[in-house]
Amino acid sequence: MSSGQDLARREAIDEYEVVGRRPEPELQRLVELAAAVCDVPTAVINIIDDRHQHQVAAVGLAASVCAREDSMCARVLADPHPVAVPDARLDERFATNPFVTGDIANVRFYASSPLVTPTGTPIGTLCVFDDVPRGLSAPATRALDVLAEQVVDVLELRRVSRELARSNEQLTHFAGQVSHDLRNPLAALVGFLEIAADSPGMAEMPATAEALARAESSAARMTAMIGDLLAFARIGGGVGTGPVDLQREAKAVLEDLSSEVDDRGADVEVGTLPTVTGDATLLRALLQNLLANAVKFSAAGGQRPVVRVAAEAVAGGWRLTVEDNGPGVPAADRERVFELLARGDEQQSVEGLGIGLSTCRRIVQSHGGRIGITDSELGGACVWVSLPRPEDG
Repeated sequence: MSSGQDLARREAIDEYEVVGRRPEPELQRLVELAAAVCDVPTAVINIIDDRHQHQVAAVGLAASVCAREDSMCARVLADPHPVAVPDARLDERFATNPFVTGDIANVRFYASSPLVTPTGTPIGTLCVFDDVPRGLSAPATRALDVLAEQVVDVLELRRVSRELARSNEQLTHFAGQVSHDLRNPLAALVGFLEIAADSPGMAEMPATAEALARAESSAARMTAMIGDLLAFARIGGGVGTGPVDLQREAKAVLEDLSSEVDDRGADVEVGTLPTVTGDATLLRALLQNLLANAVKFSAAGGQRPVVRVAAEAVAGGWRLTVEDNGPGVPAADRERVFELLARGDEQQSVEGLGIGLSTCRRIVQSHGGRIGITDSELGGACVWVSLPRPEDG
């Protein structure tokens, strides 16, 4: 097996954090079920890295660790598919194996189904065996495959749960750090705007008065958004539900971003957007992040920013897209840029800490949706968001 495959396997195993720990109750129940379904005394979940086989759950024996070269399951992992051997003494792959010869055990019947991650990396097996020769029925073979899939599902669920917990903790810590820095300058800004709006002679300057009113409105929206986002981070993602007119929210966002749009000479076009169900403040924050990023990174590419916002009905919901003519995001970075504090091209001199897309993903996921990046027909990046209709979950 190639070193590249071993590296991918080791990285996947490390993400699952299952080796060297007490057996997960869910995994233990699955091996017990495998033994019962296959009518054998012993079943094991084996995780196989580049050096060892780790029995992370077992019934019929005490879970242990052995060298990879002694593992029966390692012999079949290079070509992962279900295996059933009535008598291992008669199979050239296993005849001299210490689990068969008596040096470690006296396995005769052996069957296994591979554990393959969603990315296609085999990391081990769910195997059953007996010390007498025997066969395995077709229904039992299929059941073993299904149980192996369930093992991977349990590992994935545990991995995602840990990542979400770490993300929540990280975001909550970050929220506490920035709340003071965000709120105090904004409060000072609101105060200065109020003083300016009450200044003598403002009635004779209608254009200035209108600009101040717009600024006060934007500051009020920012205050509400900051409060709601910080609360969102602290409570672990609770969101409000109600009708949200994305067309109206996009208009408000463009008002807030008008100075930046004008300063950069950006051409921003918003198509017809739907009314969806969700949290208005969070979805406005989503639009603001996506539009601000599109304008900012397009301008960083050294050309006049062009941004297009559109939406279309798809099966089960809506697909929203924000496209730009900037430098785009390389395919290899399209997952990393959604991580907290991640940046795009590190060589680009672009303001901002890189928390926007992490927040966007969190908001979208809290609404039961998905977010990703593809290439745009404008030449840059296309950030897409799928949001489900309420009746579709």
